[in-house]
This record gives sequence, C-alpha cells and structure tokens, in this order.
Amino acid sequence: MLAKLLARRLLSVLLSVPMLMAPGLLRAQALEAPLAAEALCPPLAEPPAQAQWLQALPGPVDRGLLWRIEKDGRVSHLYGTVHVGRPDWISPGPQVMAALAAADRVAFELDLLDPDVLQRLQRAARVPAGQPRLPDALAERLAQQRSLACVGSLLEGLRPELQVITLVSLSLRGDGLDPAWGIDGWLARLAHARRQTVLSLETPEQQVALLVAPRPAEVATVVRRGLDELEDPATRRVALRLAEHWAASDLAAIENFAQWCGCLESEAERQAHQAGVLARNPAMAERIATLHQRGARVFAAVGALHMTGPEGLPALLARRGFQVELLLPQAGRH
Repeated sequence: MLAKLLARRLLSVLLSVPMLMAPGLLRAQALEAPLAAEALCPPLAEPPAQAQWLQALPGPVDRGLLWRIEKDGRVSHLYGTVHVGRPDWISPGPQVMAALAAADRVAFELDLLDPDVLQRLQRAARVPAGQPRLPDALAERLAQQRSLACVGSLLEGLRPELQVITLVSLSLRGDGLDPAWGIDGWLARLAHARRQTVLSLETPEQQVALLVAPRPAEVATVVRRGLDELEDPATRRVALRLAEHWAASDLAAIENFAQWCGCLESEAERQAHQAGVLARNPAMAERIATLHQRGARVFAAVGALHMTGPEGLPALLARRGFQVELLLPQAGRH
C-alpha cells in the first residue's frame, strides 16, 4: 500500500518535486525536445523575477491555514501549506506576511535553498549502487510516463519510486497546478531575501526514507502500484480537491480528508498514513517548541495535513502549554 500513500500524500510531503522541477531545468529540457513533442506539452511555468514579485507583496488574499501560538510571552506561528499551486497563489496575503515578518526563525520541512540540504537530498534520491534494475516492461511503462510529462532525461538516475511521485505532481499541470508555484518555495525565497534565519525541521535522508521501498526487492512492486495510481484519474482529482480546499482556507474539508479521499480505507493504508504523516508530527512539534523556548519567534510552514486532528501540530503544541489561536480560516469564513 506504500504506492497509494505516495500518490495520495503528494501535497503533504515536500521532497524531490520542488528540487527537480525547477523552472530553468524544465525549460532546458523543453528546448532539447522536438517541436512536435513541444506542442503536446503543458506550457512551462514562467515565475516572475524575484524583485518584481517582492515589490508586489503582500498579495490581496490570505490562503492556507494559519495559527498563532504563544508561550512565555512570545508569539510564534504555524502555517499549513501545499507544495504545488497556481500563479496567483505565490504571494502571501496580509496576515501570512505579518506572521512571517514577525519571526526571527523560519522553519520548513526542508529548506531547499540551503545548498547542503539540496546536495544531501540529491544524493539520497539517487539510485543506490547495486540496486536491481526494473523489469523491462515496467521500465518501459515508467519511460512512457516520463515522455508524457515532457521531462526528457531530467529524472534519469533518480530512484524510480521518486520518479513516480514527481510524475504525479506534473500530471496536475494540465489542471493549472504546478510545483513551480508551491507556496513553500516562495516563502523560503522571501525569508532568505529578508535575511531571516531559515531552518529545516527534518533531514533529507528522513524524507527520502519515507518515500522509497524499504527493501530493494520491493521496488518493482512499489513502482508498479505507483504507476497504477498515476494512471488513475482519481489520484489527480484528490490532489486537485485538496489544493482547492487549501486555497479556500477550508479547514473543515482538510480535517475530513480521510472521509473523502478514498485513500485510507484499509488498515494497511491507515498504517502507512500513520507512519508517513502523523508519526512525523511529534518530532516537528519538539523542534518548534525548542526553538520557541530558546527565545525565538518561529514561523513554521509545513504541509497542511500535518496540522489537523488531535495529533496535528497545533494540538501537540497546545499539550505542551502553548496558547493556540486559529487565524485562518477566520471566524465565519467557513
């Protein structure tokens, strides 16, 4: 059931997609492709120049989920994100901007603008030496999906399980969602531009371990099931619905993800969700609490599914003595 978790958890896990889908890399691959192939490819994302984007901030609308947490006379914030988006989602609104500006420590699952983090992620994402090759028919099926996604040779050398996750994210481009517009990356750009201290709550090695087969003998099974999910229109519908609920700051819908996603119906799927999402929350909560208790004002931005329910970050930090107040959605918005 790991493959189903990989596909359904697309918007809650930040891993190789933002790194691999850098607009410049995609543009270079497109320039190498034949004209006939280009006509079938979704248009490439054209992010604005950073100076132009910074001058336009804040955006007019707040999106996502935002909490104010207070302890020991200091205020920090939690922000629930998605890792793909639309062009008009990259500009944080007034409340999110104010929360970010008030922080002296900005934390993400991974800070992909940190060269060390990026190098370690790239290293961990490569196919290990000696790993068996995929069966020919499965390798061809994966190659066909890379061709449909117009990535050329961009994913070569990447673990095949991670290729599938990347391809799932790219399948949303036809619906207007693109990793290039993921809010996490733009918030990281903003924090670095302001020379704030930016931190990672997890390690690249931890995130890769969550997403790959635990044993080499299971790789082919995971890839096969992952491709099944990629080719299932329901996977894209779930990702689109979750992204739109995020953009509308619809906390109730995100909290009820398990009831409408159709992805946590078996015990194995629930165990995978527990291991891949909920089990990560205590360590992230510990890291955020430690930073705050050492005198920092923290802005922590992680996937929205880490924020909900009794095991979500707001609830965990409330149990640690933080006063927790929901700012987005605002009262009466939903």
